[in-house]
Amino acid sequence: MQVNFQIFSKTNPYLLHPPQLPITLSNKTIITTLRSMIEWIILGIVALVIVVLVLWIISIYNRFVSLRNSSEATLGQIRVAMKKRLDMIEQLLGSVKSYAKFEKETLEKVTAMRASVATASPGDLNKVETESRSIFGRLLAVMENYPDLKTATTVTSMMDSIKSLEDEIARQRYTYNNISQEFNTMMDTIPSNFVAKLMGLIKLEYLQFEEAIKTPPKIEF
Repeated sequence: MQVNFQIFSKTNPYLLHPPQLPITLSNKTIITTLRSMIEWIILGIVALVIVVLVLWIISIYNRFVSLRNSSEATLGQIRVAMKKRLDMIEQLLGSVKSYAKFEKETLEKVTAMRASVATASPGDLNKVETESRSIFGRLLAVMENYPDLKTATTVTSMMDSIKSLEDEIARQRYTYNNISQEFNTMMDTIPSNFVAKLMGLIKLEYLQFEEAIKTPPKIEF
């Protein structure tokens, strides 16, 4: 008996091209694949956390550096203004010496302060400010006792310049103390205090200028 394969193949095409059976993965292969994927995901999360942590530390570090640089810049402006005021005070002492006797110690003190103010620390600037205000208070007392001094153009011009410099010093002091407060607050609060410890930072010293002269030195008229 002969079979017509051509007819059979037409009616049953799968006999000529049998379907391929699907390839099945073993449980071991699936578990290995999933484990590998999980490991890569964990590594990615760890890497992301490390990157975020590093960027955060860098941002905190940059903020500390920015505040410290701002404080130094402001302190430099205060030193310049205080030196200018001491220059004016020294000139005023020369202008009023014929009206009042200032001890040699006062003149030497002004010269010494002028020489040291450029590199003075905030603590030293507090002392310079106290001494400068004391001497300036004595100069004001001289002018009150000698009306002709108050009308002298040179003297009044220097007095106005000194008062203007005092206003500038007060503004810069306010700015410096605000910067110092933010810097010191960051050093006291979590988590920025950890970065401060890693950097070995120390707190900034405040400028605590006296608002008024407590006990001006004696002056002879």
